[in-house]
Amino acid sequence: MATRRNRSNRKKSGPGAAGILLTLLILAFIGAVAAAWVFYLPFGPAGETFVEVAPGSSTTRIAKQLESAGIVRSQFAFDAMRWIRRGKLKAGEYRFDHPAPLAEVYDRIARGDVYTVAVTVPEGASIFDIATRLEQAGIGTREGFLREQSRQTSLIADLDPQAKSLEGYLFPDTYRFPRKANPAQITIAMVKRFRQMAEQLGLKENVHSVVTMASLVERETAVDAERPLVASVFQNRLSRSMPLMTDPSVIYGLQLRNQWRGTIHESDLKLDTPYNTYLHAGLPPGPIANPGLPALRAAIAPAQTNFFYFVAAGADPQGKSRFSATIEEHARDVSEYRHAVKEAGGR
Repeated sequence: MATRRNRSNRKKSGPGAAGILLTLLILAFIGAVAAAWVFYLPFGPAGETFVEVAPGSSTTRIAKQLESAGIVRSQFAFDAMRWIRRGKLKAGEYRFDHPAPLAEVYDRIARGDVYTVAVTVPEGASIFDIATRLEQAGIGTREGFLREQSRQTSLIADLDPQAKSLEGYLFPDTYRFPRKANPAQITIAMVKRFRQMAEQLGLKENVHSVVTMASLVERETAVDAERPLVASVFQNRLSRSMPLMTDPSVIYGLQLRNQWRGTIHESDLKLDTPYNTYLHAGLPPGPIANPGLPALRAAIAPAQTNFFYFVAAGADPQGKSRFSATIEEHARDVSEYRHAVKEAGGR
């Protein structure tokens, strides 16, 4: 009987296969819950947080940055995700503004979803307009951009050896720049876009004259159908050695001297600057703005007309330019324009 009791005791002292299995299941469940908590439960900042991933950063360094910034719970979990996914992480600045699962954070960095700021450069914007827009978007300073663009003329030396700035060659478009983009990166991107458009147009010869003419056309009318007509007026006047007498060029000369007062005055038309097309015949020394495709096309192929005068659309309440072949017709158009302005409540 004693022997039988001992055997019975030995059987009860061990956990048994069922106990071990239960323990393993519990541990597996705890591990699964922990993994789900680390990998799948959203985590991160409620407000805007930026993380800069430098080129050549190791996964370990990136993981430490993310944990330190409060983007991920654990740098080791991010390391594990990288080991599982085997992806390549990309440098750049990333913006996080809401809690997210670890996989979402990893995928954003793996695909290079860097933070950028959109800057729209409209057709006819000048270097001064672009500089202001960049500063307003939080990308550098106005003065910094203006200084840099005047130093970067080597970017267009093959197209316009006489260029004193990049005016005319910063193509109008919507660009996306990193917050910390420097002026050199910005000008390179805009000039590259201009080159693409010039190639599309087949613009290879007389680039300086074409772009200068296009910039005048761009600033005189925003109506696409009128641009070839405006270009024809300028071309006809040039052929007769007549001054172009275009206000936007006069204004640009004043801007270069920091003398633009926001409204053109009679005295401005008498101020002798190289851009005063009332005093000097021929094209101004260079572009006065950055033209878009329609204006460039008009400058390349002006309409064939006998027009020598026009009243610009932008000044007309009816929204259209008035073209004429003689000074008498032009005087009539000016009178009609003034009457339209008066009827519209202007002076």
